[in-house]
Amino acid sequence: MRAVSLHRDVIVVTSQLFQAHCTIVRAPGAAQAGDGEQAGTGQAPSAEAFAIDSPVLPEELELLSTLVGQAGFPVPRGLLATHADWDHLLGPLAFADATLGCAESSAARLHAQPGAAQRELRRFDEELHIERPRSLSLGSLQALAVPGRCDIGDAELELHPATGHTADGMAVWISWARVLVAGDYLSPVELPMLGETEGGNMLDAYLATLERLRPLVRAAEHVVPGHGPVIDGPGALRVLDEDAAYLRDLSVRGAEAELPRGRRSQVQRELHAQNTERV
Repeated sequence: MRAVSLHRDVIVVTSQLFQAHCTIVRAPGAAQAGDGEQAGTGQAPSAEAFAIDSPVLPEELELLSTLVGQAGFPVPRGLLATHADWDHLLGPLAFADATLGCAESSAARLHAQPGAAQRELRRFDEELHIERPRSLSLGSLQALAVPGRCDIGDAELELHPATGHTADGMAVWISWARVLVAGDYLSPVELPMLGETEGGNMLDAYLATLERLRPLVRAAEHVVPGHGPVIDGPGALRVLDEDAAYLRDLSVRGAEAELPRGRRSQVQRELHAQNTERV
């Protein structure tokens, strides 16, 4: 597990598996007070923090609270999942007392498929012979309106719809830090992965998400994809343009669509074949 500070209020923790990320964000201003008090007031600052998505391995989840404390961040009272895939839902294994929030679309997906995330996690653990000290419990979900905002201290996190990879989800914009947590979008190491759905066009939804994120990417200093290294704004804009070009080519030429440079490995070609079937 690796931890990198993107801003005095934002830490990104990267798992050894999948290059999955957990983004810890605290309310702005809490870092300035010192010793837990606001300068000259004797009052506690707005010491609130959120953990967005999660690392994967049990030892990483166990160490997360220690890492947060060593960084001088408050223990997260809230968790956010960008979407309802199991590998983004493991925050409760690190912070059992925190409330898990997600987009209304993600909450609806979880309610429609009770226990699905736990079953997928259990199968994954069995395949890799991973043992966890306790099972995953999602508790009571807080469904969040998206587009919308989520209060953090005296500031807000902006929640933006992000669909196409799945039929549910959101991206999180941390405006004062200029950090975009993009969910499973804008990865520099893997192709766009189109989700399965019984209705609707996931390719069009994915393209719409990219265009929705474009102004945020232009304003961003850092972009945290679901998987792969954190990238700067200009780098993320290049990935966005490459992804959009690939998807448009896929819609026209199917299997003959050109893959972005640097994402043409055998694994990515297999993912491209899967996208072709879903289109």
